[in-house]
Order: sequence, then C-alpha cells, then structure tokens
Amino acid sequence: MQTVDQMMKGKPPAVYSIAPEVPVLEALRLMADKHIGALLVMRGPALVGILSERDYARKVVLLGRSSADTPVDQIMSSPVTTVTRNATVNECLELMSDRRIRHLPVVEGGHVFGMLSIGDCVKAVIDDQRHQIEDLERFIRS
Repeated sequence: MQTVDQMMKGKPPAVYSIAPEVPVLEALRLMADKHIGALLVMRGPALVGILSERDYARKVVLLGRSSADTPVDQIMSSPVTTVTRNATVNECLELMSDRRIRHLPVVEGGHVFGMLSIGDCVKAVIDDQRHQIEDLERFIRS
C-alpha cells in the first residue's frame, strides 16, 4: 500500500493557496485557471482553512451572497483535516469518506508539503491493484 509520500512524488510540486481576506471571486478565478477543486487558505506559512467548490456552492450561491464582496475566510472550512507523509492511501480514503471531503492537505511540523485529492488516492489504489494482478499472473505462469 502506497504512502502519501510515495503518492506526492508522482504529482507536480505546485501547491495553490490564497489569503483569507481575498474575495471569493478571486479564489474561484484561481481554481478555474489551475483546473483545481480546492485551495489552501494560508496566512503567511500557516494553514488556516481550505476553500472548495462545495464551500462556494453551499455558502455563497445558496445563501445569495456576492462572490465579489465575500472574503474567503467567511466561507472556508476550518479546522482543516490533514495527513502526514507517512499516512497510507487507505487511511486517506477512510478520512475522506468519514468526513465527506475530497481534498487532504499534507502537513508535517506546521509545514504544508502538498495536497491530495480523492482522485489521487483512487489512482494509487488502481495502480496497486494493477501491480498485484501482474504479480499474480506471473506467479501463475511460473
């Protein structure tokens, strides 16, 4: 079973974030530009929240708020559920399922190392299963 550290090696190193006081509209533009579904909300080097498309839909659109006038910190999710680099894919999937979230920041010692999506975890499970099948097929043939 892969660890978060192993999964992170297969991802681009970019971590996208936004400041808490920035308008939600600017955050949405960044997410659209980078083709991502969530942003870390950072105050300097400190992770203070996470903003997802789901936060926007439920806390801005459905409540009739203005994206241009609402700061990110009014709709972000906080505290943030995080994992460390030694967590396993299964642990990540269990957290995501239990908490009904789709993104997990990777944090150790107060330093943000990256972010995993549910898609990253599913891909890792599929890769692990593919390797197990190949190993079993080799074993059967020998």
